Amino acid sequence: MMDTEGSEIHMGDLGGAAAAKAEDGEIWTFSVRSFEAPPPERTIHVNYEGFAEDVRVGDELLVDGGMARFEVVEKLGPDVKCRCTDPGLLLPRANLTFWRDGSIVRERNAMLPTISSKDWLDIDFGISEGVDFIAVSFVKSAEVINHLKSYIAARSRGSDIAVIAKIESIDSLKNLEEIIRASDGAMVARGDMGAQIPLEQVPSVQQKIVKLCRQLNKPVIVASQLLESMIEYPTPTRAEVADVSEAVRQRADALMLSGESAMGRYPEKALSVLRSVSLRIEKWWREEKRHEELELKDVSSSFSDKISEEICISAAKMANKLEVDAVFVYTNTGHMASLLSRCRPDCPIFAFTTSTSVRRRLNLQWGLIPFRLSFSDDMESNLNRTFSLLKARGMIQSGDLVIALSDMLQSIQVMNVP
Repeated sequence: MMDTEGSEIHMGDLGGAAAAKAEDGEIWTFSVRSFEAPPPERTIHVNYEGFAEDVRVGDELLVDGGMARFEVVEKLGPDVKCRCTDPGLLLPRANLTFWRDGSIVRERNAMLPTISSKDWLDIDFGISEGVDFIAVSFVKSAEVINHLKSYIAARSRGSDIAVIAKIESIDSLKNLEEIIRASDGAMVARGDMGAQIPLEQVPSVQQKIVKLCRQLNKPVIVASQLLESMIEYPTPTRAEVADVSEAVRQRADALMLSGESAMGRYPEKALSVLRSVSLRIEKWWREEKRHEELELKDVSSSFSDKISEEICISAAKMANKLEVDAVFVYTNTGHMASLLSRCRPDCPIFAFTTSTSVRRRLNLQWGLIPFRLSFSDDMESNLNRTFSLLKARGMIQSGDLVIALSDMLQSIQVMNVP
């Protein structure tokens, strides 16, 4: 997966420094001027030319959603003088937001495109490298997603690159359903989102996005600040563990670390914590048999799709009632595997596809363990080959009860592994 930077306002690179510390009461200058040499002390370049016109004296400036906070005290042409009111660490290219009278100042980025000229160059690079996903930052409408999909299709004939919408702005939330419908998945980017909406609204907005994605059969990633304290410390806070647990309980498809693994001191430990907490909560959920009564929307677009949808719903119910050891799904496009993942059966789902790109993309979806396999017209032969493959890997054993689905035959079979 590659990630576009987006066109939101952010700071420059701090003259090459790894970070800068803003102390309480200090006066810092945020300027739209470019500096050839390292900028003057306590001076930071801002990437948006309309920045000085949009802000007013008395506005609050939040760095990285509140990691540091300033008050605008004076405007001098292209320079904005700010007093630090909450000390903190300033990181290169950190996001900047302005608040006035308790609301975010939105004039500042009204004219900025979602995908910048730099982003298009990065997208070209991603296409040439054959990435599986492109995650688009600060999506404002479905039009942006559709435009990018058309561009990818024109530049890479036959490509399977999927587009993920990062939900992290007020505009994203206003057009949420149409954005998710147009996308191949969504990411709840809580760091930047928390800088644009009141903090107390973030949990309910996260739950709304995760639920909507599942209803529309789109994979959803919960990201940002999951284990933020592990950037500096080897053990997370209990509140962070509870936050991870809640994302798992909401049935997100995936959790994603950011600063913890990108610049943290304990990246492997952070990943280990994320995995162990996720596994424990899912095990608890199965032990408690808390099968949610979520009314899943009909996502089928044709009669054939409707059949596949009903087969997957039935297979998931059978898997739970019969307590089968695994579900096998044979799929060319990955669609039936995604429908089965959406139903969240209690057992592992082994997905088999003929496409390498489909196999890689299926890794993002909940519960799927995908393999690439050449199919024959004989379903019995396909079953025997997969039995041998998984038995050799210790993933199943003789006598296990399994359910097998196929989007080629649109069928369900229940059998014991020979």
